[in-house]
Amino acid sequence: MKIRKKKAVEQYSPIPYLTAVLNCAFWVLYGLPFVHPNSLLVVTINGTGLILELIYLALFFIYSSNELKMKVLKVLISELASIAVIAVMVLTTTHTHNKRTLIVGVLCIVFSICLYVSPLSVMKLVIETKSVKYMPFWLSLTSFLNGLCWTFYALIKFDIFILIPNGLGAVLGFLQLLLYSWYCRCTPTEDPEEKQHEISA
Repeated sequence: MKIRKKKAVEQYSPIPYLTAVLNCAFWVLYGLPFVHPNSLLVVTINGTGLILELIYLALFFIYSSNELKMKVLKVLISELASIAVIAVMVLTTTHTHNKRTLIVGVLCIVFSICLYVSPLSVMKLVIETKSVKYMPFWLSLTSFLNGLCWTFYALIKFDIFILIPNGLGAVLGFLQLLLYSWYCRCTPTEDPEEKQHEISA
């Protein structure tokens, strides 16, 4: 909403959203019946997440500079192509659910960890600037709750591929919330430029 309001992405990073697209796409692949049967919840939730992340990226793309637009577009095309290639390879070279689950599950662990680790760059920026301006509270809270919910789901289903990355995600999300609570008091609630603009208006 801030990006849309200011019509500029400023220092907001597209990395978490690009990583989330890749992560959701792999989990959709993991939950499909011909890879890991009886995973309807995994497919529907991550399918919804994939759509939302693409919407976020579209918004980011609209208000980015031309140079950043090209970078985002190249990465997104590379991600979609990689997923397509991997899906074809898995389906054509492996013929049992166990093997497909293992291969796609390991990939899901890798990219899920990348998703949860990607905000570390933003956390570094928060520490350096002593400001949470570019680390939205709701994104941090959602990350924590998402990791926590999937951790409980993995424990119930005894799914190690879901448990490992989401357990780590819950921990990192909690650390983001701690960081937010520490530095939010140092962050101005309103940019001086915005305030001056409102006064002038």
